[in-house]
Amino acid sequence: MSEAFSDNTTIPAVTLSQRWHWASKQAVSFLMQQAVENPGCLSLAAGLVDSTTLPVQAANTAFNTLFSQSEQARAALQYGSTAGAYVLRERIIDLLAELEQRSRAELDISSDQVVLTTGSQQLLSLVGEVLLDPDDICLVAAPTYYVFLGLLEGLGVRAVSVAADECGMQPEALERTLEKIEAAGELHKVKLVYLVSYFENPSGVSLSEARRTAVLDIVQRYSRTQRILILEDAAYRELRYDGPELPSIWSRDESRSWVILAQTFSKTFSPGLRVGFGVLPSDLVQAVCDRKGNEDFGSPHLNQQLLATVLEGGLYRDHVESLRGAYRQKRDAMLQAADRYFQELSGVEWVRPHGGLYVWMTVPEHIETGFASRLFQQATQVERVMYVPGELCFAASDGKRPNHHLRLSFGVQTPDGIDEGMQRLARALRHVL
Repeated sequence: MSEAFSDNTTIPAVTLSQRWHWASKQAVSFLMQQAVENPGCLSLAAGLVDSTTLPVQAANTAFNTLFSQSEQARAALQYGSTAGAYVLRERIIDLLAELEQRSRAELDISSDQVVLTTGSQQLLSLVGEVLLDPDDICLVAAPTYYVFLGLLEGLGVRAVSVAADECGMQPEALERTLEKIEAAGELHKVKLVYLVSYFENPSGVSLSEARRTAVLDIVQRYSRTQRILILEDAAYRELRYDGPELPSIWSRDESRSWVILAQTFSKTFSPGLRVGFGVLPSDLVQAVCDRKGNEDFGSPHLNQQLLATVLEGGLYRDHVESLRGAYRQKRDAMLQAADRYFQELSGVEWVRPHGGLYVWMTVPEHIETGFASRLFQQATQVERVMYVPGELCFAASDGKRPNHHLRLSFGVQTPDGIDEGMQRLARALRHVL
């Protein structure tokens, strides 16, 4: 719309880019709007961390240590590098060695392959921008992280779903999907396979150990004319409460050429610091840094130095252990509430995750769960409880998205709040069944 001024001159409307049109009207914006407009709602939707678990004392100790010497403090307050603080990149290699239960030498990487980002979300965005052109194809699990689906949409990329079950993406389905794409003459457009390998947002499942090797093998075999990379999003890796301790997909890639590992300290330490990282194939580092340099010249250097001090001072591991205990209690509270309030509802099922922040619930197929559904309206307007509709977590590659799932988060609420929220949700579901 043009705007007329008193002198009768007209200023033409701003012309926004195609990328803006692709990225507009994302679901996360609508959910945030709903939270603002319904402040009395109990949120089982927000994927935030519990503010009571944030490491105030550990961060204060690290800050005092970092600022105990003027020269050290000034260095932390200065610009950093695009790839990020060397000291933190070195400490991240130590952390990875601990997680993989291998020595630094066995990891066979250098700090040059570690790039620090503003949360892992920036890493996901950078990888998409340097690898994917409009109309390229990225394969994703069904369901998958809905914010990443929005990121792909904003790049004009086609997200194609691959069937998944309680053990994660099915290798046979991945192979069938690639065969179908190859038969259509579009295999050259497949550049990336995206996997949330631990306690997936939204489903709570982890890719099984056997499938980690199988998926890597399939991707290598179908890299006919170009390398198809795996983007392993391990944001929830350290939030394991029970169940098997699994090696990463990245660890199975002995050449360090096929898998991009993305992790973050937002879930395990502090989202306010906004520090994530990627471990990249050596021939992808420069491309990612080139793109990153155009955006920020380097993510916040002070935050990186503070986190390095946390790791060096032994403050990180103790905090993660206490965090696991707190979230384990909340996970158990949600599962117990599900047993208590949903057990007698026919056709309602849910995943029992070994970690992460989410429980994935499935209701009978004739019950829709989307924003315009009777269930969502009954839940938010009458019962005053909010969830994330599961259909957001499926790629719409075939024009259809399953619309009878819910993503429930236990991260923010107290155990009592979780119980109350689940009771309200069960009442809403009974109303529409």
